[in-house]
Amino acid sequence: MAVEPAAATEPAGTHRPAPGARPQPGREAPPMDLAALITDPGSRIIVCCGAGGVGKTTTSAALGLAAAEAGRRVVVLTIDPARRLAQSLGLEELDNEPRRIDVPGAAGELHAMMLDMKRTFDDIVVAHSTPERAQQILDNPFYQSLSSSFAGTQEYMAMEKLGQLRAADTWDLIVVDTPPSRSALDFLDAPNRMSRFLDGTMIRLLTAPSRAGLKFVSAGFLVFSRIISKVLGGQLLRDISAFVSALDTMFGGFRERANATYELLHRPGTSFVVVATPEPDALREASFFVDRLSTEGLPLAGLVLNRTHPPATTVLSATRAEGAAEEVVEAGGEGAELAAAALRVHAERMTLAAREQHLADRFTSAHPDVAVRTVHAAAGDVHDLEGLREMAGELTGPDDTPTGIPRTRVLPVRRR
Repeated sequence: MAVEPAAATEPAGTHRPAPGARPQPGREAPPMDLAALITDPGSRIIVCCGAGGVGKTTTSAALGLAAAEAGRRVVVLTIDPARRLAQSLGLEELDNEPRRIDVPGAAGELHAMMLDMKRTFDDIVVAHSTPERAQQILDNPFYQSLSSSFAGTQEYMAMEKLGQLRAADTWDLIVVDTPPSRSALDFLDAPNRMSRFLDGTMIRLLTAPSRAGLKFVSAGFLVFSRIISKVLGGQLLRDISAFVSALDTMFGGFRERANATYELLHRPGTSFVVVATPEPDALREASFFVDRLSTEGLPLAGLVLNRTHPPATTVLSATRAEGAAEEVVEAGGEGAELAAAALRVHAERMTLAAREQHLADRFTSAHPDVAVRTVHAAAGDVHDLEGLREMAGELTGPDDTPTGIPRTRVLPVRRR
């Protein structure tokens, strides 16, 4: 993309924040050094988030591959139910356990997995309950529905799985690929959402007989219970009551672990990378993520602006290229049509680059402290390790492009 070059030097003794550190308000953000982020021993968790279709899964896998080739033991966890991660790693499928990926010549190890929310929930129930109580919960129809499709369960289980991976202390780096929507950050709310559900007034009323015994229940509640039984069905009401009663003894542990993971995301060693393409909707979504992360006080490394289209040269403007194409056609001669076509392609590329730059400038005007790393559009879809390696080079390689434009920089803010 056509942007102004960053300063070539900086004063001696200039303080450079640690990789992934959020810049102080009012100060220009440092370039986003993803190479340092994935190799720094203090960097333990990278969370990639963004809209759907922007290359977020590929970015996650490429960062994981680069870290493994740099000597780190890495696991990439995808919460996205689509199978893009497996496909980009050249696998048929992934499951709920880390699977090692063969990376010839890598100094470290690369593992990948896809969250299975029901299996994760089942494993937690079995691990934190007696065999009899665990079976009682697993057989409960309400639990089976909750663990398979209840809103918020996926995000809650993602929090659990991330906590498990980090607590195992097996991995040098965990890369999390979140779902492709604004709900990608809902797992941050998971502890409170599940707590509000099970601690809510409705659930407490529905389960009051099992908690206190019928002799302590008021006549008013019995009337209420009969009405709810007609609405929900008596069996569902009994299933909910039995499930909550069985889960009561272990839910506190759920809540504590999820809260501990939430706190972990605020500590040094965790970084969030927002991924977008130079399109209005994608950058609007990126702005949402950046604002949300800022509100939560979570460490933002910066924005990866993916699939950009920088021109081969910036010497010839779009207008001059179009004019030159017309002149070539008028002059005629051998190869005139081919030369004119090449000039028109360059003009289209310059126009596209200018549009992308305009959109990037708008984002940066709204978020002047957010560092940006641009990544050129690939010729095709990434579906193997070699493609991921090329993507990793775009993310972590040298800043300068063939036109001398740095890929890693803070875009200039236009002052009014």
